[in-house]
Amino acid sequence: MGVLIMGEKKPIGAITHYFTKIGVAVIELSGKLSVGDSISIEGATTDVSQKIGSMQIDHKPVKTAGKGQSIGMKVVDRVREGDDVFLVK
Repeated sequence: MGVLIMGEKKPIGAITHYFTKIGVAVIELSGKLSVGDSISIEGATTDVSQKIGSMQIDHKPVKTAGKGQSIGMKVVDRVREGDDVFLVK
């Protein structure tokens, strides 16, 4: 499991795809997200918290991404399509 992160949660996006073999999730963003931010991914059977170490858009590393963009990032545990993603302050 991920690191327990406490704080205020703000919806930031949703999981649109998960690549099981490589442990990478695709997140459709509804707000700004940056490397170093803490996130929580939650769903019916999902509860994952972690810091963003790196993220990519179209296989290119980026430091920040915004509303309407889809990012790929390595996740510490299995997530599922449709899970909600929250920014933890």
